[in-house]
Amino acid sequence: MDYRSSESTTTAAGGLGSGVHIPGPRAEDRMPETVTSAVKIVIVGGFGVGKTTMVGSVSEIRPLTTEETMTQAGIGVDDNYGSDTKTATTVAMDFGRIRITDELVLYLFGTPGQERFWFLWNGLFEGALGAVVLIDTRRLEVSFDVIGRLEERGVPFVIANNAFPDGPRYPAEELRSALDLDPQVPIIECDARRRASSRDVLMTLMRYLHEMALHRA
Repeated sequence: MDYRSSESTTTAAGGLGSGVHIPGPRAEDRMPETVTSAVKIVIVGGFGVGKTTMVGSVSEIRPLTTEETMTQAGIGVDDNYGSDTKTATTVAMDFGRIRITDELVLYLFGTPGQERFWFLWNGLFEGALGAVVLIDTRRLEVSFDVIGRLEERGVPFVIANNAFPDGPRYPAEELRSALDLDPQVPIIECDARRRASSRDVLMTLMRYLHEMALHRA
């Protein structure tokens, strides 16, 4: 199906030959004709740091989410510290899209935060140009393995400190030291609930990737 122009299609159902109407994308979700390039970006972080929230706040299309209700089966398995009010968790991925320019769009993939779902990350990282690591200063330790995985795969990333109201505030250089980051890795404070703030994070990542490309040239 041509995502840009197709509005619907009809197919047989149940071998009965009857036509089943399958709606195409909503008008507001269709890719603009001016777009010539797309970049895959992954939003990663521990459980409850705001990945689903960021994708939902910044996506210009209705985001795809795979949230499921948390049950007692996760007690003793999942680390929910600092996220006691959460009732759902991402079990596969979140997906959204945002235009940076008339020609360039970003495809956003949010990873599941629960460690038992991290085996899905390998597929989500494939083809990713860069990543946003969302952190929560109340639980910095959950970011160590996340950052380590990105460094092992050679995926460039920026750090976005999602400023929770009850989270302690630290200067960027203290965070850099605590997370053992290279000097050039950008650190930006954000509010994942706000579209403008989430967009600033993505623009920071794009500028960082551009600087890296110029440095390699």
